[in-house]
Amino acid sequence: MQAPQFWQNPPDRPGIAARLLAPLAALWRWMGRRRLRKGPWNKVPVPVICVGNINMGGTGKTPTVIALAARLGDRGLKVHVVSRGHGGSLTGPVRVDPAHHDASQVGDEPLLIAAFCDTWVARDRHAGAAAAVEAGADVILLDDGFQNPTLFKDISITVVDAVAGFGNGRVFPAGPLRELPGEGLARTDLLLVIGGRRSRRRFIESLQGGSHPPIVEAVLKPLETGMSWKGQKVLAFAGIGRPEKFFATLRGLGAEVVHAQALSDHQPLTTALMKRLETEALLRRAQLVTTEKDAVRLPADFRLAVATLPVRLEVQDWAPIDAAIEQLGI
Repeated sequence: MQAPQFWQNPPDRPGIAARLLAPLAALWRWMGRRRLRKGPWNKVPVPVICVGNINMGGTGKTPTVIALAARLGDRGLKVHVVSRGHGGSLTGPVRVDPAHHDASQVGDEPLLIAAFCDTWVARDRHAGAAAAVEAGADVILLDDGFQNPTLFKDISITVVDAVAGFGNGRVFPAGPLRELPGEGLARTDLLLVIGGRRSRRRFIESLQGGSHPPIVEAVLKPLETGMSWKGQKVLAFAGIGRPEKFFATLRGLGAEVVHAQALSDHQPLTTALMKRLETEALLRRAQLVTTEKDAVRLPADFRLAVATLPVRLEVQDWAPIDAAIEQLGI
């Protein structure tokens, strides 16, 4: 199921549905604020850098974690990522092993991140961080968990998609937000804005007049794999927060998207679903293609039949992030 259209209405025109859902949104907000006040905000003996968001999802968190892990690794640091493992059956703390775990056990995002650095799945994030420290971590990247009070964060980086912004500015279920922007940004050390130059400019201009943390700009760029997409007929499918971003990227590379199948975030790629997509692709003489995050959920029989378009985060200026890291003394 895709996000309701009214979530992206202008803040000054939220729509009838958002107004009707306002009481439930108020309850959600109250529960979230109460949880944050309660704590316990446990600390671990190494720095914790949280990569989170105010939106429900689809902001570019996973590519940000991968980029930060590489940046910290270049400093000679042993980076460990701790994730809740959304959609996985294991509660942890479990160190993700791509050779032995699959997405149904640890979640798709941790399985993808584990290809780049040590990654842990833990429903109890403090327990996961403690396990990472015990295993030799110099620094912990917390994948999501910005609104989770069980673990103290030394740096909180909030990621936002420049096109989607904060939608109608309302809290779930009246809108796409986990908390109000002003409340979330007040706890944020760096605001990472991802998107094309014009989209970033528009979003940043929308923040003028309000209080916000230092802004870092970035863009997601397709990774060169040697495959030419220009003129290629593709049947694209994606189960990420904003599937339309993936489809737009393919079109921008010159691919002919004969069908774009948007799936819900983390949706299981069952054999039945994949057979249906494969049949449609054969009839249309198109190549099946998906994202890196979706690819780790593919049934084994379909992994060779589906092409993958990986993307990487390109940060315009690392200076604010580097300065924040240096203040941690690592």
